[in-house]
Amino acid sequence: MLSIAFYGKGGIGKSTVSSNIAAALAEQGLKVMMIGCDPKSDCTMNLRGGEDILSVSEILRKKARERLDIREFVYGKEIIPEEIVYEGYKGIICIEAGGPEPGVGCAGRGIVVAVDTIRRIGVFERYRPDVVIYDILGDIVCGGFGLNLRQGMADKAIIVTSSDYLSIYAANNICKGIRRFAERGGTRLSGLIYNVRGLLDDKRLVEEFAKEIGTEVIGYIPLSEEIAESEIYGQTVIERFPDSRIADVFREISRRIIQDKGSEIPNPLPKEELLRLARRIRERVKRSFSGGNNG
Repeated sequence: MLSIAFYGKGGIGKSTVSSNIAAALAEQGLKVMMIGCDPKSDCTMNLRGGEDILSVSEILRKKARERLDIREFVYGKEIIPEEIVYEGYKGIICIEAGGPEPGVGCAGRGIVVAVDTIRRIGVFERYRPDVVIYDILGDIVCGGFGLNLRQGMADKAIIVTSSDYLSIYAANNICKGIRRFAERGGTRLSGLIYNVRGLLDDKRLVEEFAKEIGTEVIGYIPLSEEIAESEIYGQTVIERFPDSRIADVFREISRRIIQDKGSEIPNPLPKEELLRLARRIRERVKRSFSGGNNG
């Protein structure tokens, strides 16, 4: 079983990327499990026609309100796989970890509890997936999200980024978290996926960042109307536009992810180097809006 965790700045397109990768792998005949690790519980929607599913955290809270014996609640004895597992496109196994109610608790630790519950009740043994994909919320902002890396929850991490400064900044923070725990058995970095957002498209800048931190760009996803339309209907482009160029892009990235056995400990950039990158981004944005060449 290969497990892959997708990280990146909030809103960078992790759910889009991870759900399309899941669909592409399932299309290749692999048994895929998609675990959404975001309190919004929305990453599996594109695999189920836009339908919500109950999250592990919601089930746990429901059981707690029913005043179960504390040992039954903690050890998950009153939870069965059928309560949290749903079927998606091409048989993809869909699970949403969920999180605490707004303003209560730590979302990162809530995800760890949910994933521990999934393991404890034997979901992996029962369904025996070839690939497990985790969609992890945001960048590393608290110890709760750091637990995912420290515990080596996935075999490898992939960071989704664009070429804007805040996205690169978040990617660099994630690399700091990976480096902190990788030498002690935590998850290592497998590479970056460049997802173009907005008007600025600067592939070379992302490739330079990848080179400086000691990794590579394993995929390039251009702006696509097909992606936007597919998500309106709760689908991936693999399902809605199977013959499109963008669908082939996701297929190629998925093959590369499966074939690539390597991973590494990244070398995050110091603040001064990030500022240098920020200035380059700013200058290219100014040139793009003044009619210059931003590439």
